Amino acid sequence: MLDALNSLGVEAGTLAWDDPAADPAAFDLVVVRSTWNYIHALPDFLVWMKRAAAATRLANPADVMAANCDKSYLFELAAAGVPVIPTVNVSRGTWPALDRLPWDDLVVKPRVGAASFATKRFRPGQKPQAEAFLRETCSARDMLIQPYIDSVDGHGERSLVWIAGELTHSVRKNPRLAGGDEMVSEALVPEADERAFAQRVLAPRRAGLLYARVDVARAADGSLMLMELELVEPSLFLKQSPPALSRFAQAIVDY
Repeated sequence: MLDALNSLGVEAGTLAWDDPAADPAAFDLVVVRSTWNYIHALPDFLVWMKRAAAATRLANPADVMAANCDKSYLFELAAAGVPVIPTVNVSRGTWPALDRLPWDDLVVKPRVGAASFATKRFRPGQKPQAEAFLRETCSARDMLIQPYIDSVDGHGERSLVWIAGELTHSVRKNPRLAGGDEMVSEALVPEADERAFAQRVLAPRRAGLLYARVDVARAADGSLMLMELELVEPSLFLKQSPPALSRFAQAIVDY
């Protein structure tokens, strides 16, 4: 990324959001990229975003990112009519009776999480293990429970990459759980219904948006459902798409 920006005549560097000596005001623009450790210090990260936005231009916008740090945004999107993977909220210090859930194959994940942190799958017959995991994790954080979507084993979960108003490419991802590596395909051309779905999800929040990633999967009937909407620090799989890398660099210049 830095090489692509340098080739456009841009002086670019990196700074760590949690480095007290790093000064966002020294830059004309700060683009948030690999801040994955914020999940362990969310209040501090939210404060940093406000300060950075007050000192210089910040992309994505601070309010957009703040609303996207907690996966409770899934409930808001579902209420707005977006097809979203069925999701149950588990508040810190509580846990549901898993026997009442209609799914036997479960994924449990934190509401504030990244890079598969504390994300586990529990197969049929493993609800006692899932309950034990929830008791352990819910002592410290809010969690989510979702069904495991069978189509991700075949068709795969698709990450749709959006840069400066354009859906540039997608990749097929294998399910990534805690302790596992992320395996992705080469760049793919998004299908027509994927394009329409991504535009529908992003339409209400396009203002000031530099980048986004819309993760989708196919339901049993073949329709699309939203798995996650990444607006803070998503991998954009730019190595898989040199044209997307070039577009991102130019979009940063033009932002």
